Amino acid sequence: MSERIRAFAAGPKPISFFLFLLIAVTIIPAIGVSVVLLQRNNEAQREVVTTLAEAMAGSIAEAVDRELSGMVTTLRVLSTTPSLSSGDLQDFYNRAKLALAGSGSYLRVLDENYKPLLNTSVPFGEPLEPATDSLNDPAAFQEGAPITSGVFFGELAGKWSFKVVRPFFPESGPPRMLVMTRDADTLVDALSQQMLRGGWNASVVDRNNVVVASSFLSSEVGKPFFLNFDGSGGIYREAEPTEGRAGGTYITIVEDSGVSGWKAVVWASTATIEEPMRHSLRMLLAGGLLVIAIGAFAAWLLGRQIAGPVRRLARDARRLGAGEPVHAVEYPIAEVATVSSALAEAALDREQSENEIRLLMREVAHRSKNQLTVVSSMAKQTARSSRTFAGFQDAFQKRLHGLARSTDLLIAGGAVGVELRELLAAQVDPFRPDSPERMKMSGPKFRLANQPAQTVGLAVHELATNAAKYGAFSTSTGRLEISWKVKDDTLILTWREHVSRARRRNVRRRGFGTEIIERMVGGTLDAEISRVFHRDGLECVFKIPVDRLEPDISTSGPRVGEAD
Repeated sequence: MSERIRAFAAGPKPISFFLFLLIAVTIIPAIGVSVVLLQRNNEAQREVVTTLAEAMAGSIAEAVDRELSGMVTTLRVLSTTPSLSSGDLQDFYNRAKLALAGSGSYLRVLDENYKPLLNTSVPFGEPLEPATDSLNDPAAFQEGAPITSGVFFGELAGKWSFKVVRPFFPESGPPRMLVMTRDADTLVDALSQQMLRGGWNASVVDRNNVVVASSFLSSEVGKPFFLNFDGSGGIYREAEPTEGRAGGTYITIVEDSGVSGWKAVVWASTATIEEPMRHSLRMLLAGGLLVIAIGAFAAWLLGRQIAGPVRRLARDARRLGAGEPVHAVEYPIAEVATVSSALAEAALDREQSENEIRLLMREVAHRSKNQLTVVSSMAKQTARSSRTFAGFQDAFQKRLHGLARSTDLLIAGGAVGVELRELLAAQVDPFRPDSPERMKMSGPKFRLANQPAQTVGLAVHELATNAAKYGAFSTSTGRLEISWKVKDDTLILTWREHVSRARRRNVRRRGFGTEIIERMVGGTLDAEISRVFHRDGLECVFKIPVDRLEPDISTSGPRVGEAD
């Protein structure tokens, strides 16, 4: 028996032996090299995944900061409401209720002793329960800055909530505390917008590591975060096994919120992250056995069929990275053809996005230049007509507020322009008296282009300011009527004040209001302006060509002259 074995080893071998040996020599080292390369590739993929997770955590933190900053901004805007300073809580309640409609938030106002004065979640005038949710409110009064709470269970709403507190110090009277409370589940949108795949989940925790929002289970809100971590990223073990989780250790990426001190935590089980590597190793071994079974020739042939298209895809990917155009190619392999089409679509999407960004930047630059020009002119004219720095500061600030109100309407209207009625109301409302009978507006719908709207808004602001100083709004019985109509392609806007005894004004003195009305409205818009001081008040009539006011008809929607 031993002689036969020695004869087989020393003698000629069958072709199957040499083929098997050739396949073994070719495939086994390749499998070994592939294992090493796969491990390195897995490390690279893990770095990429970690980088994407860090980007997701940063994006979630930014989204949370935007939400909280929006709440702070809303509180700051509400704190400027005149009715809050004057103590007209009914009017402030109505304005706050309207501002917070549909936002999932409600507002409370507390006095200096933390006693509730109003609550937008209940009808105005109903008895209010004392505030039971705790927050370092005295610190807010002392620091004078907004403070964001942690998550707490709101007994009134019956939901997990959080709040932002902003102190308000009026010029006269005791301080007030503005408390905006919001449902915690409104932050889930900030998590659902992220591409959380491959076992990754995200949570938002407060300064006490209590969950505010989670993409994993909504029942986790209000509970301590399930990992005992020190607030920084790393690998941590679950404190107590929880149903639904993989258990073991978890990889965490943590990003701090700069506004609230909260943390955005993106986490995944290490077993889930490492599973693709183990799966790849199993597939590699199975593939190696399959390649050995099929034969070296088939592997070589298939390699030639795949390597060429993949190299072309790599070249297309480099062209995409360089911003060059990429065209789809029909490959015999469906998957490669799909990738080629995806690269071509990505190149087209990138080109369109770059064009949109360039267009947006040009629009921003154009509007910024226009705004700077208007502000510069306002500053010069205000300084020219002011006798003291305090007078200049007061007048310039009011005109900036008027410009800001017009700008808000321009941004809201976009390319379609601004409704004349909305523009007039925005400029006159800060000066108008409480009685609705003392001001009337009438006229058809009329939409102005952005630039004319800004000019007309400044002019109306000046007329309203003069009415408050000398005219209809300076007495308790004065009235203002604003009317407009379109006749012979001309907009006729009439400003008529009615007072019991008109105060004569110095018509020779040319201030910024006169400059706005005569130069910007009259000169820029080719308007005919007439001002008549009747015995019972001022009448100012503007006759402006419609073609100097209308926005582009292709984007403006309804034409002028439509009745309300």
